[in-house]
Amino acid sequence: MLRDIKLSDGFFPGFRAFDADVGNGITLRGRTGGKGPPLLLLHGYPQTHVMWHLVAPILAQDFTVVVADLRGYGDSSKPASDAQHMPYSKREMGKDMAALMDLLGHRRFLVAGHDRGGRVAHRLAMDHADRVEKIAVLDIAPTREMYRNTTEAFARAYWHWFFLIQPADFPERMILADTDAYWSRKSKTGSKTTDVFAPEALAEYLRCFRDPACVHASCEDYRAGASIDIVHDDEDGTQKLPMPLHVLWGKKGAIEKCFDALALWRQRAEHVTGLAMPGAHYLAEELPEETARALSAFFKADARQEHA
Repeated sequence: MLRDIKLSDGFFPGFRAFDADVGNGITLRGRTGGKGPPLLLLHGYPQTHVMWHLVAPILAQDFTVVVADLRGYGDSSKPASDAQHMPYSKREMGKDMAALMDLLGHRRFLVAGHDRGGRVAHRLAMDHADRVEKIAVLDIAPTREMYRNTTEAFARAYWHWFFLIQPADFPERMILADTDAYWSRKSKTGSKTTDVFAPEALAEYLRCFRDPACVHASCEDYRAGASIDIVHDDEDGTQKLPMPLHVLWGKKGAIEKCFDALALWRQRAEHVTGLAMPGAHYLAEELPEETARALSAFFKADARQEHA
């Protein structure tokens, strides 16, 4: 069931705001707007769908854009977890988004995901390959391959990966002791070179992240990433994503320094293109116009040209 709601934050002018019941007691907060082929945009950690507020209006000129909070984040449901962290597996998160697109009447669609949202997009495309036409991921390499290629440089840059997977409720208690300070350190918002968030967007991220349930759910997201998500990846065997996949990453970020993103994604997908952009990690907010142009060009391109 889809319920229209009123939001007065001004982030997505002209978009329809909704709460969507996608099954199993999960409600997703989201918005949709624009015209053209359906395009689902998934956010990263520790943000919400608001991270797309500068990009979505541009893309909405050519696409029917859907943005939504992942389960565990923002104003979406935060279900109880289990010993295997299954409720926060990317498989379950992907099912949520497939169900959401069904409710909105989009049988086949395009998807782009940043950070954790890119990992959800990857599993969504693998598990629902008949529904995803193309996929783009922003500033990530595949989860399993990132863990398997851990170096000192990666561990220093992605220290939170190893902190958040510690058993509950150790990281939760540390974060909740000073949530704003943790958020600032994780996102490096105190640095002049990475202070990229609009004040109103930052206020929204902090409003949501101050919720202890969100902190716990986001830790479960990472615990799943280091355990059940890798089990699911291994179960894929030699199967690769069949649809075109486009990778964007920051020239100034850790992916550029620590990984060969295109080579790693070619282990997981048949048709991979991509490029480094002149930013760091938060491309949609650092370089919104450039990010929108890059995504639009990829999603509009004829698949035959991409595979040539």
